[in-house]
Amino acid sequence: MSEEGVLKEVSENQLIRFLRKLKPYNIQKGLRYLKHYGPKEFFVRLSERMEPESVPYGPWYETYRAKPEDLQSQKRHKFRSRPLISVVVPAYHTPEVFLRDMIESLIHQSYDNWELCIGNASPDDETMKQILEEYCSRDGRIRVIEIKENKGIAENTNEALKAARGDYIGFMDHDDLLSEDALFEIAIRVEKEPDTDVFYTDEDKVTTDCSEHFQPHFKPEFNPDLLRSNNYICHFFVVRRTLMERVGYLNPEFNGAQDYDFIFRCTEQAGKITHIPRILYHWRVHSSSTADNPESKRYAYEAGKRAIMGNLERTGEKGVVTLRSDYGFYDVAYPVDGKPLVSILIPNKDQAKTLEACIRSICQKATYSSYEIIVIENNSTEPETFELYQRLEEKNIRVIRYPEQGFNYSAINNFGVREARGEYLLFLNNDIEVITPDFIEKMVGNCQRKDVGAVGVKLYYPDHTIQHAGIVIGIGGIAGHAFLGMQGARSGYLHKASLQMNVSAVTAACMMMKREVFDAVGGFEEKLSVAFNDVDLCLRVGRAGWRIVYNPHVEMYHYESKSRGAEDDENKIRRFQSEIEFMRIRWITLLKAGDPCYNPNLTLSQWNYGLRADGKGVKPWNR
Repeated sequence: MSEEGVLKEVSENQLIRFLRKLKPYNIQKGLRYLKHYGPKEFFVRLSERMEPESVPYGPWYETYRAKPEDLQSQKRHKFRSRPLISVVVPAYHTPEVFLRDMIESLIHQSYDNWELCIGNASPDDETMKQILEEYCSRDGRIRVIEIKENKGIAENTNEALKAARGDYIGFMDHDDLLSEDALFEIAIRVEKEPDTDVFYTDEDKVTTDCSEHFQPHFKPEFNPDLLRSNNYICHFFVVRRTLMERVGYLNPEFNGAQDYDFIFRCTEQAGKITHIPRILYHWRVHSSSTADNPESKRYAYEAGKRAIMGNLERTGEKGVVTLRSDYGFYDVAYPVDGKPLVSILIPNKDQAKTLEACIRSICQKATYSSYEIIVIENNSTEPETFELYQRLEEKNIRVIRYPEQGFNYSAINNFGVREARGEYLLFLNNDIEVITPDFIEKMVGNCQRKDVGAVGVKLYYPDHTIQHAGIVIGIGGIAGHAFLGMQGARSGYLHKASLQMNVSAVTAACMMMKREVFDAVGGFEEKLSVAFNDVDLCLRVGRAGWRIVYNPHVEMYHYESKSRGAEDDENKIRRFQSEIEFMRIRWITLLKAGDPCYNPNLTLSQWNYGLRADGKGVKPWNR
């Protein structure tokens, strides 16, 4: 999108409201971003910041935070066992107000069996010393480990860790805050799910004076590909002590990203990983914080890259990691092993020009040579279609005739797979146009990974708005595309439209799947002739233990179902309703539980990762 195009989306009133908020520091921050990202990307981000929230976060947070009655109920709860939770904090020349606020956020916890272990690496800071002595004398659960000299954040944390006695260990920064029910939410889940090794929570940011909460980070369940794209787990992270002892303490070689490396090592060996979908950690924003000034710790992002490389090596995967211009975000490319045959399956009925454009884009742009194209002819009638078929067959493109009448997308593709010779199957609509030349390499590289069953890509409408960036289960009742209609230049909520990550489903308009996986789950469900067959297939693949990957680095145009027509007659409407009912019955448990790759606090009525407005967000525990 051009700068002019971005600015056209910004109303005059939005601009006035934004300018009124500008302070000298915010202007300096804006100039840093302009220098780093360049004018085009800067204006894209500016438009996103100025876009009003469909559900404002401030009032939403006040609604869902723990109230006094919730906290009292939590304090009265009788636990069968009361695990000691140690919170470790490395501290170095912490400003007085930050230090006091951090400690007070522990003192006011509704769960009381905790200890706070502060590694003080500022022996010459008399103010800190006095404050810490004051709190230690008031509360025996607060312990200070004096560190004679600053050893760096990893070693300072390790000194505090050595003194920790808890059954579980939580990690906190010296200038941040826990919500008052944070430790209770951990303890109650230890009681209910005692086999959990790792917990993590949602988080937000808070202004320096704690007057405003903003930029909430609502996270999915454990998502290994997203973790390789960004340390989305971050805060509040709690690990079972025995697991920590097994994986080792923080590694000073990763200073700045020591938590990222540690999280990788813990999740690699953890049994059960539990995400708590509540805002329980508040990341305080100030000028030296990476929450507000990415340039302040550039070295941390280089260390993050090395942390991902370590994870790849330990898990036996080959990948090339690159640091994105958005600090703290990464791309991982998986190289192709060998040159396996890919079968590209394209169902078609008439629409000769559309099909020809699709195949031309493949043949002209594809940089991978080991593929076959199979066109699955489905009851075409137009002479120009059969003329095209003849020309295609002269170029060694196979055209096979589906023998049945009518349109059944699932049955047509299942028929095509039986004729395919490839180890990998690329399902492709006839109205797709390739943008990314090495699309096959990128998809095969991902699909070859042992735990990956299918790979989807980023699709655009002809006007370069997003048509597909992964599918969210529950949107619109059954499933819907994330970021539908958003400008392609934008990256969406926390960059999720442009990050490689695990999703529950992707569209079969362009989807690659291992042949062995397709066969193992029984292919497409032929009772779903038009709608949701790709969603159902992906969900069965996921249930069988494979992951679905959304790879935004493969881009294509999708001209959206030209050959099938609209759902506008009585028979089509009746068929669509029956397919909705089929999905609802088969996947009712998942629909009730919610998409594990999404967050239950986020809307199911829109595509944009906005907040729920139906009162069904996750509330604090209250008996």
